[in-house]
Amino acid sequence: MSLQTGLQIDVARLALRQHHNDTSLITNLQINVPPGIVHTVMGASGSGKSSLLAAVCGTLAQVFAFEGSVSLNGKRIDALPTEQRRVGILFQDDLLFAHMTVRENLLFAVPAGPRAPREAVVKQALDDLELPGFAHADPTTLSGGQRARIALMRALLAQPHALLLDEPFSRLDAALRDRMREFVFATVRTRQIPVLLVTHDQADVADVGQLTRL
Repeated sequence: MSLQTGLQIDVARLALRQHHNDTSLITNLQINVPPGIVHTVMGASGSGKSSLLAAVCGTLAQVFAFEGSVSLNGKRIDALPTEQRRVGILFQDDLLFAHMTVRENLLFAVPAGPRAPREAVVKQALDDLELPGFAHADPTTLSGGQRARIALMRALLAQPHALLLDEPFSRLDAALRDRMREFVFATVRTRQIPVLLVTHDQADVADVGQLTRL
């Protein structure tokens, strides 16, 4: 059994099926993301960035063909259903549940168990976000930065073993983008989660040694 930790992606080919023909988007790509590291994938629109994330988390549409493997902490996960992969994903839109309070949004992600410990996890999460008074707030009343932080924390509360970020900062203004990058990168380092980030923005690159261009 492999003792390798982190996220390993080996793409022989990722293609779009169109009218009985396949258009290859990505070929012969290998990415290894150690725990606590943010690996960035950059490329033009249509280059396959978001499709690569979908292949990793198990939501790739049937119009795409994926040939390769995805391993997490030494275990192949590409044949597993999405809910068993333990891979979280965060999009540029926060996708908070509008019919739930902030507390309920966070509680939804906490694994099942006794209520009191789950509530304590949510309370600590709000303290960590510097939003202790927002438990019963309506998400639609929050600022973009507050919503983005809550969405990230909700993804983390599900206890993913890896995290995928799909242009998560693109809708934020410049000053808020900088603060959110620092918050995200510091959080994943502390929690030792391997992260795969796709972006168009060079400023999103956490480490030039962990960069793939498509």
